[in-house]
Amino acid sequence: MTHTITACSSIHEIGQANWDACANPRLADPDSTLAFDPFISFAFLSALEDSGSATARTGWAPQHLRLVSASGVVEGVVPLYLKGHSQGEYVFDHSWANAFERAGGRYYPKLQVAVPFSPVTGRRLLTLDRPDTAELEQYLAAGLMQLAEKLSVSSVHVTFAAKSQWQRLGAAGFLQRTHNQFHWQNQGYSCFEDFLGQLSAKKRKNIRRERRDALADGVVIEWLQGNQIQEHHWDAFYQFYVDTGGRKWGTPYLTRAFFTLIGASMSDDVLLVMCKRGDRYIGGAINFVGSDCLYGRNWGCTEDVRFLHFEACYYQAIEYAISHGLDRVEAGAQGQHKLARGYLPSHTYSAHWLANKSFSAAVGNFLDEENRYIDEEIDFLQAHSPFKQVES
Repeated sequence: MTHTITACSSIHEIGQANWDACANPRLADPDSTLAFDPFISFAFLSALEDSGSATARTGWAPQHLRLVSASGVVEGVVPLYLKGHSQGEYVFDHSWANAFERAGGRYYPKLQVAVPFSPVTGRRLLTLDRPDTAELEQYLAAGLMQLAEKLSVSSVHVTFAAKSQWQRLGAAGFLQRTHNQFHWQNQGYSCFEDFLGQLSAKKRKNIRRERRDALADGVVIEWLQGNQIQEHHWDAFYQFYVDTGGRKWGTPYLTRAFFTLIGASMSDDVLLVMCKRGDRYIGGAINFVGSDCLYGRNWGCTEDVRFLHFEACYYQAIEYAISHGLDRVEAGAQGQHKLARGYLPSHTYSAHWLANKSFSAAVGNFLDEENRYIDEEIDFLQAHSPFKQVES
């Protein structure tokens, strides 16, 4: 056997050097063609475990795969979790679980390849940046199915995968599913006004009004990164996060300790957009910075300030991306309201392996219809883009 695959109950069993060599080769080799992705970094994923946010107690038991060559080199890893529920994934399979269990099956536990609580696109089968990447990914895909059979679980789900890996997983026997998110694309803009100039007059006017109204009552915006972020900033932001999370889904996923850990290990990869009136913070948004993308994640506000959500989460993100030469902004899951603010519909991808063949066939038929609907929805939304229409 040329390779061995094992499941690890903690990312620390694999180690930071081994993990990041596969997850973010650019950290060691600036010439790597792979973009830096903060969400699959050892710092981010270990903070989720060490803070108690993604653990067996919360229904996210780590089972990370490790692919080792005959010579003992770690050539691939997968962020993998044994899950007893479907919370925190942003790709919804509750109806699948209900149907399977009504038919007498046991849907949970299942295996989930994902970045917990983070609907962000990226590589999920993480390998060294080498010419044989496709072969290593095949080993990892096979390892996922073998582990599922060994654990007698119902299924394996790979969510928000890079399109190329989604295609390879489809070839390996996984069902393919598509979704719609709204992403802002940088067309080489020199400033925010340059971006606004590409919008229709009505949309341009509305955005200017929203930005003016959001800051009309003495609200100022701060960008914080690196050592600018102190514990009192995390204290304030966590208040905002808990308030929003409590109203949306009951129990916030991330613990307060998580923010201290990422503040210590990856604050240079974080952008906090904090909203302040006088000497008091009233709201804020957290973003993560990749080598070509700004990822908007969580937001909260303790006062009802009209349009402040749009300003802090969408317009400030665009400002930052333009000023730092980033290609795009991914502002999280769902939200057709983003379209009018310059965020266009984009496909995202997930892949699913179901052990029960009859159930897999039924879900496959459902996905054929759902994927067609997603394509039609994206085409419709693109036709209602806020950008000026180019006459043919």
